[in-house]
Amino acid sequence: MRRLKAMIGVFLMAASAWGGAGPAGSPRPATAKAVAQQAKSDAEIEREIRARLAKSKISQDKFQVHVQGGVATLEGKTEVVQHKGVATRLAKSGGAVAVKNQIQISDAAREKAAQNLETGRRRAQIKRSEARTDARTGRSER
Repeated sequence: MRRLKAMIGVFLMAASAWGGAGPAGSPRPATAKAVAQQAKSDAEIEREIRARLAKSKISQDKFQVHVQGGVATLEGKTEVVQHKGVATRLAKSGGAVAVKNQIQISDAAREKAAQNLETGRRRAQIKRSEARTDARTGRSER
């Protein structure tokens, strides 16, 4: 009987440690990432997002960034559809809890994307049926 009680005690201690909840359902300890995000002020998050945007290839779009309560608001215009999604990802990786993306995509960019979908444009691929050529000798391999 003692052995059974000892095993149950060990099991309960392991379960509470593994589950993260302590006695009486106390909350889990915060993760390091959550603590770091809570410690950042809105100004620090805004600076980080602006720095990430400046380093990226989409810096020419010159988006405006505002952070309030950890929520980043992105504004501006772009000629490339994909830049809107890139800006959202950069804001999240910069420490924003959420992102309000109000970036406007130009009509020309929308038309170009629609045409690409209609024509089924894809990246160039080498067909496997074509013979490969050796760059050194210029002969085809099969």
